[in-house]
Amino acid sequence: MNAAYDATSETIGYRGPTACAAAGITYRQLDYWARTGLVEPSVRAAYGSGTQRLYSFRDVVVLKVVKRFLDTGVALQNIRAAVQHLRARGFADLERMTLMSDGATVYECSSPDEVVDLLQGGQGIFGIAVGVVWRDVEAALSQLHGERVDIGETLVGQHPADELARRRRDRAV
Repeated sequence: MNAAYDATSETIGYRGPTACAAAGITYRQLDYWARTGLVEPSVRAAYGSGTQRLYSFRDVVVLKVVKRFLDTGVALQNIRAAVQHLRARGFADLERMTLMSDGATVYECSSPDEVVDLLQGGQGIFGIAVGVVWRDVEAALSQLHGERVDIGETLVGQHPADELARRRRDRAV
């Protein structure tokens, strides 16, 4: 029997359809971004016909950040540079980070002072508070299925329909 699980755990991976649902993207976008190296699954890459990619919680957060940047009109080339920067940072401070863009460049701000400095430049700037995206993804994934990386067990989210399916499965055993 599966209890609610910690969606942010490093031992949990998410299949493509789950990552898409949590990030608000299509499977076609997910597949393209993985094939072009924009956002690749860090848990398990697809390695042939029939294999499933597994995305980590942080991968899904990055997918949602990419989607938000695209929705605001930032060029894919600039988004790619921002994702590479996040990878180089190791995602250590992802939850406390704000990403700002003027449409041409993406800036990382880790303090309110840095945000104010950018805003004082006088041009239009928009920001993505990654902590808000983090919480959105965490809430979405807690309602969906995850997979234990070490043993391959499917973990059932807190979605009411999933609870009914879990009870039926447990009764059948």
